[in-house]
Amino acid sequence: MTPVTIDVGARATAAARTAGVTVRTVDDVAGIRAVADFFADVWRMPRDTPPYPTEVLHSLVHAGGAVHAAYAATGSAPGEGPVGASVAVFGPPAAREVYSFVAAATASDRGVGFAVKQAQRLWALEHGASTMRWTFDPLVGRNARFNLVKLGAVGAEYLIDLYGPMNDGVNDGDESDRLTAAWDLTAEPVDTSGPTAHSEDRATATVLRHAPDGGPLAARDEGRLWCRVPKDIVALRAADPALALRWRHAVREVLTDAYAEGFRATGMSRDGWYVLTPHTPHTPHTTSEEPRA
Repeated sequence: MTPVTIDVGARATAAARTAGVTVRTVDDVAGIRAVADFFADVWRMPRDTPPYPTEVLHSLVHAGGAVHAAYAATGSAPGEGPVGASVAVFGPPAAREVYSFVAAATASDRGVGFAVKQAQRLWALEHGASTMRWTFDPLVGRNARFNLVKLGAVGAEYLIDLYGPMNDGVNDGDESDRLTAAWDLTAEPVDTSGPTAHSEDRATATVLRHAPDGGPLAARDEGRLWCRVPKDIVALRAADPALALRWRHAVREVLTDAYAEGFRATGMSRDGWYVLTPHTPHTPHTTSEEPRA
C-alpha cells in the first residue's frame, strides 16, 4: 500500500473544528434513522420514503461499511439531528478501494461537507484502502469544484444517464449523467484556493461550441480543453426543465468527446468552467455507483 505522508487524523480533526461539528460513525438504530431522515430532507423527499432507507443503511454497516454523521458541536438542541452525513462501502479487497455511496451536508455547509469527507478518508485509510470513488452530477459546478479542487480528486469517467429517470425533489425532469470522482487518499492535499482553470489562457483559446444561453461552451488550446456549466443547474431545472435538459445534452457532447480523446476533468473554476487535461488511459475498477449525487 502507498505510504501516507500526511497526518490524516490531524487533518480530519482540524476540518471538524473549523466547521464547528463533531463527526463520528453511527451504528445504532436511532442514529441511523436520523441519518435516513437527514438524507430525505436533503433530497426533498418524505421521511417515510427516504432515498436511503434505514434498513439499507443498517445492512451496509453490517456488511463492513460505515455511516458517518456530523453534529453541530455547539448551540444545538438535545437530540438535534445531523448536519452532514456519508455512507461508504468497500470494493473487492484486491483494489483496496472504498466507494462513497453518498455524502451530503446542509445548505449552509460552512465546511461540514469537507469535515465529513476527511472523516471518511481517515476511516478508509485505517481499514487499508488507498483510493475512494463516488459519482456526482457534472452540471453542479459547486460540487465539481469541491471534488476536483478542494479534495483533489480527478473525474475518472463520464457515465451517460447512469440511473435512468429519478423521482426525488432535486433531479426530477433531468437525465442522470454522472462523473466518477477518483480520490487518492494518500496524496498531499491540493491548494484549497484551487486551480483557476487558467482563465487567461482560456480567454485566448479557440471556442469550439456555444452553450444554450448563447455564450461559449467549450474552448481549446494545444494542451487543454475547457467546458462551461450553468451557474445553478438545480434552480434552472426547477424554473425551465427544457432549457436544463439542453444544457445536459450540450455538456454531455463536449465531455464524452473529450473523454474519448483521453482528457480527464482535473479542475473547476469559480466561474463554472471545467479544465480538462490529457490523461494516460487505464482500466478503472468498477463498483456499484452512488444512486443520487
